[in-house]
Amino acid sequence: MAKKKKQYEEIAPQPKMARTSGFTVVVPIFDHQQAEWLVNTALALTRAQNGRVVLVGMVLVPEGESLTTGTIKAQASRATLDQIQDRFKSSPLYVKPRIRVVHEPWRALATIVAKEKANLVVLPWRQAENRELFAINLDNLLGHLDCHVVVVSGEAPPQLKNILMPMRGSQEAPLTLEVALSLAKASGAEITMLYATDDDHSPRSQQIYREMARISQGHPQIKRELRVPADALTAILEQMKHHDLVIMGASEAAPGRGALAIGHIPRKLHKKAAGPLMVVRTHRPPPLVEMGKWNKPEPLPATTTAVVVDKWFAENTFSSQEFEELERLVALKEAQKLTISLGLPALNEEETVGKIIKTMQDTLMKKVPLLDEIVLIDSGSTDYTVETALELGIPVRQHSEILPQYGSVRGKGEALWKSLHVLKGDLIAWIDTDIVNIHPRFVYGILGPLLRHSSVQYVKGFYRRPLKVGESFQAGGGGRVTELVARPMFNLFYPELSGIIQPLAGEYAGRRQALERMPFYVGYGVETGLLLNLVEQYGISAIAQVDLRERIHHNQSLRALSRMAFAIIQVFIDHLEQRQEVSLLHEVNRTMKIIRHEMDGYSLEEHPISDQRRQPIITIPEYRARHNITNWSGVDFEWTEDRDVEEELLV
Repeated sequence: MAKKKKQYEEIAPQPKMARTSGFTVVVPIFDHQQAEWLVNTALALTRAQNGRVVLVGMVLVPEGESLTTGTIKAQASRATLDQIQDRFKSSPLYVKPRIRVVHEPWRALATIVAKEKANLVVLPWRQAENRELFAINLDNLLGHLDCHVVVVSGEAPPQLKNILMPMRGSQEAPLTLEVALSLAKASGAEITMLYATDDDHSPRSQQIYREMARISQGHPQIKRELRVPADALTAILEQMKHHDLVIMGASEAAPGRGALAIGHIPRKLHKKAAGPLMVVRTHRPPPLVEMGKWNKPEPLPATTTAVVVDKWFAENTFSSQEFEELERLVALKEAQKLTISLGLPALNEEETVGKIIKTMQDTLMKKVPLLDEIVLIDSGSTDYTVETALELGIPVRQHSEILPQYGSVRGKGEALWKSLHVLKGDLIAWIDTDIVNIHPRFVYGILGPLLRHSSVQYVKGFYRRPLKVGESFQAGGGGRVTELVARPMFNLFYPELSGIIQPLAGEYAGRRQALERMPFYVGYGVETGLLLNLVEQYGISAIAQVDLRERIHHNQSLRALSRMAFAIIQVFIDHLEQRQEVSLLHEVNRTMKIIRHEMDGYSLEEHPISDQRRQPIITIPEYRARHNITNWSGVDFEWTEDRDVEEELLV
């Protein structure tokens, strides 16, 4: 067939269907409708080429609506892709883990086609709410794709035995024949070639007809040739009654300047919903503007931070329910040859720590081997916290005794920083030890995005936090420092992080290779500092957040929250000083006057509150020796892998 096709190319040059880098078909999945048909079609087209199919989930949000309204649909799309992957386990199927939430699909799709060096895209084309899915912009979409396209209309045929291929003398004829033959071979179907003799008598079209009749000879799948004395539309409609699927070229026989990407006959067939239809469109290189140069598309306009944040929120906000299939997480862990550690920072949490440890042991170590170790990092508890952990077989390390040569200070951040030295995993998860309503989702939820998405470096948990008032709870009343201090400060100075729902949440996980390169604030500012440094080194696309549903814990007093807020504001200012190279804090700013209410009046107490910053632990020689790090040069780390994910947020 290749030799015969070359003879045809002397008449009408065509880009070849397969490229030297391997045959790749991209399939955008918008929802579960037509999904199986699209995938089966793509696999049939790749089978003869020993190629692969790349699936990408896409969520369309109407223009004018915030992209954040697509968040729930993005979560549903991930579930659909999981189902497809399970259905086609033994097939050469690659699923892009990131769901694209967009107003216009063609820009994101064009980016994927370019990155994957795709030969062909299989697109759905259907009626939706009295409007075609790509009603106005289908021509625009096809004009942006640097590859061949097959557009699928209607419902999948229950069985594929008879394929109708109308011959219309267009430049799509060779590729249409390849597609028809691939599907016929995959399903054992027969092909009928239809010639409507009343249409298009131009010499060029007649020459194409003759050439196609010649190269189609010898294929056992082609059983009949029909010559019908009628116009093409009438002939096709009549023959569709006797066939399971129509495959035809997109163009008219001789498209003129400004012609539509999909010609009027396929459009009429689609509008009539006459039956299953595939429309084949060959790739059109852009026109030449001068010798040797292609007419490049206009650059995309700059995208505002607000739109980037909305897009990130929709695409990188997960639900812990997405990761309830623990066996799937274990399979991902094993496939990537990862180890996972859970660190439990604790100070006098005897009431809750035992249940937390036992819950994680029973579900995430004994039932499924998701966790490789659990270690309690104690900060000098004076109750039975340490004894409880030891009785349950959990190793306990006092953070003051880890790397003692570098000193020790009080604070949760200090415990987390030092825990990196003793924990062994490639992925590190931390959760607070004062959670009353503990559930395994607090751990598997924050690990899920790291196991599913190689570009994600850090995951924050979020949840509803009821505030206990007396013996009752106020739904959503917790998180006062978050809403009154942290989120306003992020919105003011770091708007790229304004989509983080609970930046101060104590449940988070990350990749060791990222965490070991981060400075750690030793006290209340540790969560804020990690976010600020991670987004500057890796970009917002490397951060994800997960809904852990509800968290009940011991609420702190307003006096304690006031000190926390003071420390967090210091972290923001400290970071601004580094970024802007200005001095904003003086020694006097490191103390806070706390108002004390007494029986006979008020008084002031001065408290020194200063959140020190620990250097990235990878700079410590003992850490590098313990974790066999030999290739660290001491220079600032720059993340490059999957950096295009960040750039793609702009489209």
